[in-house]
Amino acid sequence: QVQLVESGGGLVQPGGSLRLSCVASGSIFSIAAMGWYRQAPGKQRELVAVIGSGGSTNYADSVKGRFTVSRDNAKNTVYLQMNSLKAEDTAVYYCNVNAKEIAAFPTRAYWGQGTQVTVSS
Repeated sequence: QVQLVESGGGLVQPGGSLRLSCVASGSIFSIAAMGWYRQAPGKQRELVAVIGSGGSTNYADSVKGRFTVSRDNAKNTVYLQMNSLKAEDTAVYYCNVNAKEIAAFPTRAYWGQGTQVTVSS
């Protein structure tokens, strides 16, 4: 099994910054894409940012220029640096990691437990 532990959420004022971290542990053979999704109350879960195993990135239009996704392959960790936060960024943020536990197994998607980000004055 692969476990994901997220950290870094909290309450921040508009215009502020937060950095989310997500560490993958357990039985891991390889990790492909890693990323972040979010879900605001009454809304569907949406992609925020994703980073491929080679470092290529993709962002939701709403966060481009403000958020940066990165990864540390040696630590099996993905980060989300969030700057210039807005009230509409308030949501539960979920880490997503696509990994193989054993070489012969297919790649599976794993999810973190979610961390709350609240942007409010």
